[in-house]
Parts: sequence; C-alpha cells; structure tokens
Amino acid sequence: MTMTRTAIAVALATTAAASLVTAAHAAEAPKSEKCYGVAKAGKNDCKAGAGTSCAGTSKVDYQGDAWKLVKAGTCTTIKTPKGNGSLTPKN
Repeated sequence: MTMTRTAIAVALATTAAASLVTAAHAAEAPKSEKCYGVAKAGKNDCKAGAGTSCAGTSKVDYQGDAWKLVKAGTCTTIKTPKGNGSLTPKN
C-alpha cells in the first residue's frame, strides 16, 4: 500500500509542477492587439473590408479597414505614409 501512495504522490507532484510551468509561460506571453492601417497589401491578418474573406486579402498597402496583430500598446505609435496605426478601422 505504501508503494501505491508514493506513486500517487509523485504523480500529483509532477502534475502540479507542470501546471505551474504552463501558467508561468502564459503570464510571460506578450499580449497583442488588432492594429488597423499598418499592413502591406496581402499581408493583413484579417478583415479587409466588404467582399473580402480574411487573412491576406487587403488590396493596397496600409488599407484602413485591414488589421495586423501587433504587440499591445504599440499600435498607435506605428507610423505609415498614411499616418499612424489605429485601434479602430479607418475609412
């Protein structure tokens, strides 16, 4: 019976350690946000206006209604020939 309790204790400790490592990695992962108007033609992550499906469908560079995922807090500081990035779609 002692061998079974020991095996269970080791299994529980291993599972707990793995959970802590996973949680630590999730906390370290940088957050991202949708940034409109910063993608080159065909390089958007999603949403490129009416009649388009999703990723890679923007027709022109810096299309205002096409977004790219960027590190959180950086969008509005990204400069383009058409102005800065935006957290909301541009017309």
